Amino acid sequence: MKLRYLPLLALAVASCSHGDKPAATAASDARFDAFKNRFIEALWRQNPDFASSQDYHKYDSLQVIPDAAQRRRDAAFTQQYLAALGKFSLDSLSPNNQIDLRLLRNELRAERWYADTLQNWQWNPAGYNLGATVGDLLNGRYFPLDRRLRNISDKISHAAEFYAAARANLSSPTREHTQLAIKQNTGGLAVFGSALADSVQKSGLSAVEKKTLTDRIAATRQAVQGYLDFLQKQVLPAGKFRSFRIGKDLFDQKFAYDIQSHFTAAEIYQQALKHKAELLHDMGQRAARLYPKYFPGQKAPADTLALITAVVNQLTLKHAPREGFVDAVKRQIPTLVAFVNEHKLLTQDPSKPLVVRETPLYMRGSGTGASVSAPGPYDKGANTYYNVEPIPAEWTPAQAESYLREYNDYTLQILNIHEAIPGHYTQLVYANRSPSLVKSIFSNGAMVEGWAVYAERMMLENGYGKNSDEMWLLWDKWNMRVTLNSIIDRAIQVDNMSENDVVTMLRRDGFQEEAEARGKWLRATLSQVQLSSYFSGYTEIYALREEIKKKQGKNFNLKAFHEEFLSYGSAPVKYIRELMLRK
Repeated sequence: MKLRYLPLLALAVASCSHGDKPAATAASDARFDAFKNRFIEALWRQNPDFASSQDYHKYDSLQVIPDAAQRRRDAAFTQQYLAALGKFSLDSLSPNNQIDLRLLRNELRAERWYADTLQNWQWNPAGYNLGATVGDLLNGRYFPLDRRLRNISDKISHAAEFYAAARANLSSPTREHTQLAIKQNTGGLAVFGSALADSVQKSGLSAVEKKTLTDRIAATRQAVQGYLDFLQKQVLPAGKFRSFRIGKDLFDQKFAYDIQSHFTAAEIYQQALKHKAELLHDMGQRAARLYPKYFPGQKAPADTLALITAVVNQLTLKHAPREGFVDAVKRQIPTLVAFVNEHKLLTQDPSKPLVVRETPLYMRGSGTGASVSAPGPYDKGANTYYNVEPIPAEWTPAQAESYLREYNDYTLQILNIHEAIPGHYTQLVYANRSPSLVKSIFSNGAMVEGWAVYAERMMLENGYGKNSDEMWLLWDKWNMRVTLNSIIDRAIQVDNMSENDVVTMLRRDGFQEEAEARGKWLRATLSQVQLSSYFSGYTEIYALREEIKKKQGKNFNLKAFHEEFLSYGSAPVKYIRELMLRK
């Protein structure tokens, strides 16, 4: 049971008209804070993998079997704590705790929607992958190696039961999620290979413990392989697949649950269409200024799309070599750190490590070329990993060149701002400082992704890239991708847009390379709504900044805005807005 997001109702602001209200609020807050602690501890027992992902490792040895009995226990858990939440009234709590109450209540309601209505446990075979869980435990640092290995030993002792439940759960899966499950579980097999065996041998476990764990590793490999054989030899040949498209009703509901905007899915779609036109206008102006520089003596194309394409194609020729893509990312991070410090955009914490690494095998294949794996609030000093997929060895030179041109020298800098500094990495460091565990644990995806997109524009506004038309043009192209993400997300899931039409739009209107466009189609078939989170969160954060800037006038301080905004953890933007505008 991984709790999901549900739309929050309008924030009720407690009245302070009665003289005894502050004391009453303090008492209610104390009761609610105690309740939150009890709930979170109970949640970790209910969902030990979720706990581990947040760096709470008390229950690492436990393995939940995802069968019907567990779903009944999950349902009882949510009903029990929804009833308990009903004993607290919004207007008796402080504004921060009002948000926490809404988050908890709606997380629980959302969990029921995911299990009972979306039912992705039936049609997503990629949701079952022990390699991912064990890989994180093996690579962790929170316990000594021997204790981690004992936890792994206990957990994988139930591997056969885990994969038996997975097989029993599946009913008309999607072809796309089946193929992803095969790719990621094949990668997961590598977790149970030489690295784990070497760790066992060099550990301080007793001879009996070593043999037990070695036997369990062999049995786990057999269970994973059995699941792979089931998918490859029974599910795929049978061809009894449901569509990956979830349709309008489910899409609209999931959008409300996950994004938590006061805009509907249809309204965000219309805003994205409008922003697309604005970006094209700006790109046309910048391309017109750049054309004589890169095509001296040549007549510029009369067609705006052709003009933009010509200039973009020239700029994207500058890129990292195929074998040096990950290294190019690593080299750029110190430059971003120095720029943020020099321009006083926000305070950074050099004690929180950022490690650029190749994306682990068990995380590859979802169409996401870069991502961040951040520590949870219980292990704030642990490494944050910036995962970068190297160019696949099986790609042809043409495929590799297409990908590298998409992530050219200009765009790679924007990607690093987004994923690392001052984007995801920086925001998540701040989120872990939040005094509210609830806001840190149940982070709002639209706020998290929106901040990363906002950070890109903010850096350029403050002079990163020397205000060059080249950098701004390729940021426009990058931001067009964010905008088109929202458009194709809904168009694919609701309007049945075809792969060819999606790729054509991304290449023509988004000026994307073939590899990027095909990768985005894949990603859109494997997820729903998540692609809309970037544009939705970004537009709300930017609008909030402009609103506060107008309100404060000459007293507005950009650094102060950033640090206050980030201090509320990864809460929905509309609730951060309520708190920041109360002053």
